[in-house]
Amino acid sequence: MTLLDVRQLTLAYDHHTVVDRLDFQLDEGHIGCLLGPSGCGKTTVLRAIAGFERLRGGEIDIAGQRVSSTTHHAPPEARRIGMVFQDYALFPHLSVHENIAFGLAQRNAPAARDRVAELLDLVGLGQHAKRFPHELSGGQQQRVALARALAPAPRLLLLDEPFSNLDVELRERLSLEVRDILKATRTTAILVTHDQNEAFAMADVIGLMHNGRLQQWDTPYNLYHRPSSRFVADFIGQGVLVPGRIIGENQVRIALGVLHSDAPMDCGPLGVCPPGAQVDVLLRPDDVAHDDASEQTATVLQKAFRGADILYTLQLDAGIKVLSLVPSHHNHAIGERIGIRLVVEHVVTFLPASDPAHSVPA
Repeated sequence: MTLLDVRQLTLAYDHHTVVDRLDFQLDEGHIGCLLGPSGCGKTTVLRAIAGFERLRGGEIDIAGQRVSSTTHHAPPEARRIGMVFQDYALFPHLSVHENIAFGLAQRNAPAARDRVAELLDLVGLGQHAKRFPHELSGGQQQRVALARALAPAPRLLLLDEPFSNLDVELRERLSLEVRDILKATRTTAILVTHDQNEAFAMADVIGLMHNGRLQQWDTPYNLYHRPSSRFVADFIGQGVLVPGRIIGENQVRIALGVLHSDAPMDCGPLGVCPPGAQVDVLLRPDDVAHDDASEQTATVLQKAFRGADILYTLQLDAGIKVLSLVPSHHNHAIGERIGIRLVVEHVVTFLPASDPAHSVPA
């Protein structure tokens, strides 16, 4: 069942459009994410859903009820929305217990006490109920903020860059913990972040934004393996676009050989790519495998040690550069030639951005 329905959402300040005709839906119990670079409009969308911004165009429905349009605006307190802010926004003079209980004024004292105890246990802070925010670590403060937002059982939870003040290791661990908590409480939530690792760790579905527009609303898997545009392919994960030529039905030749697609290849306005069409083919680091037995070799230009893996930048004889993610016990020197082979499961093509000469065998 769809809990959040956003249609043709347009937001502007004076004559400057900051969000342009966004469409997306989020099912009940799912975690969505608005991902994108700074200034793309993602936080403005979150504020509009919360009721802090009025619409220039479009509509927002929550649980089948219209909460925003150009003629109707339900106030934030009437939307049954919880919010977790970037700076936690805890009350410094209140204890952990009192912070969580803050939104439960409408409940009788025993019911409120039981709800707070339930949430303290859920977020693993049962032993810290009497402490004050300044006595907690950043991760603990974030869990208090989450518990406070969940206390009134909101229909929808909004999280605005909730982990940006934390170090990388804590951010990754806490994002997984928060996902577990949201799933345990069957809470529908939307996260805003510029960190794709955070988005991948938490979200069931991600919307990538750029210049106020939604580029693709899809699962993390599809964003990575089936990007709908060059921007999505470039922003999500790592990879390179190499020149290719369509040589037959579902076949494209690149400098490393012929790739076979299990679906027709897309050439944008041309529709299905016709034979002879020049395209750019997306190669991810996991598409290029290290293989000492392969006759195809490449020269190591750069290497980035990542613990379990090494990310190699390789140059082919044709001058084309590719990336390869290799287990780190294969430790090769800069300038060394290594064997490689293609293991492409998803063939992704785009029309060339310009019309450069493509060094592709006919």
